[in-house]
Amino acid sequence: MIGEPVLVMLIEDNIDHAELVIRTLEEHRIANRVRHFADGQTALDYLFRRGEFSDPETSRRPHLILLDLRLPRIDGVEVLQAIKNDDELKSIPVVILTTSEAEKDVIRAYMHHANSYLVKPVGFEEFKKLMDDLGFYWLGWNTHPQIKD
Repeated sequence: MIGEPVLVMLIEDNIDHAELVIRTLEEHRIANRVRHFADGQTALDYLFRRGEFSDPETSRRPHLILLDLRLPRIDGVEVLQAIKNDDELKSIPVVILTTSEAEKDVIRAYMHHANSYLVKPVGFEEFKKLMDDLGFYWLGWNTHPQIKD
């Protein structure tokens, strides 16, 4: 990924959380671009290049997907399942970023091959620190296969 523009896909319906994630990733130059989607259906349309997202040049594959579980239209576990069941998408790391600490949610996420499960801290500074660490790990230190566009 050295020299390659980094694209993070954020699937989050809470606008305040989305803005904090985007601001943190951009401030620390962890991501060159963040594509934000507020519901599961639109996110899947982008990933599967349907409708307005059919052009591969404008619907580039993300290097990392940050996925909330509680989403309108199609929930996060269904989005995760669709990603991990697709041969072209399944190698993209998917990090669950949610407020749920429920054991059943953690189990469901990992049963559908989530790469990580993070619970959003309540405090602003803790949330910002989590995003810093997450970005550096997944986009800086972690080695993963090349994503095919």
